[in-house]
Amino acid sequence: MIDLHTHSLFSDGELIPAELIRRAIIKGYRYLAITDHVDYSNYRSVIHSVRSAIEKMKNFFTDITLLAGVEITHVPPPLIPELIQACRKEGAQVVVIHGETIVEPVAPGTNRAAIEGEADILAHPGLISEEDVKLAAEKGIRLEITTRSGHSYTNGHVVKMAKKYGAKMIIDTDSHSPYDLVSRELATKIAMGAGLDEEEVNTIFEETEKWINEELIRR
Repeated sequence: MIDLHTHSLFSDGELIPAELIRRAIIKGYRYLAITDHVDYSNYRSVIHSVRSAIEKMKNFFTDITLLAGVEITHVPPPLIPELIQACRKEGAQVVVIHGETIVEPVAPGTNRAAIEGEADILAHPGLISEEDVKLAAEKGIRLEITTRSGHSYTNGHVVKMAKKYGAKMIIDTDSHSPYDLVSRELATKIAMGAGLDEEEVNTIFEETEKWINEELIRR
């Protein structure tokens, strides 16, 4: 399993990084990013804390590749592009934006700001517009297919739009608790339920692994 969207106690997750990593390994994970919720109040401390934890423990978790990231969450859209760059400068290896999911009051324009600001992943983008999907395709921003309850309600729409306009996709869990972590097999079934076939799912995972190894781990 490859998962670039999870949360620890540094935001609203239930687990400290060590336990999150250990439980992910038991689930068969090979790549894991810890991407806690941030805004301008905490992005520095979260990135520093997660990077420090990973650096200290990485030699003891040699069967999994770990990345430190963030999920920029409920930030006013005009401020998002600037915060994306600030997070990268601070050391975030992957920047996720909390997209316009239909189950939360995310500010309109968040999806567009994430894409224009060139985030790495637009998480659970809800009923994303065709114009935003076209721009995401042009800029290579990955649209998330999520296994998380609620946010997953619009997976089918996201898949349909992404396939129509050639936008990149990624499959993540948005895990907040140990029970949110899923196997590769279950993630595949959820993605297939959203309109992808098994070959397409495997291609998404292969492209994600290549992206991690060629770009993200070098940040």
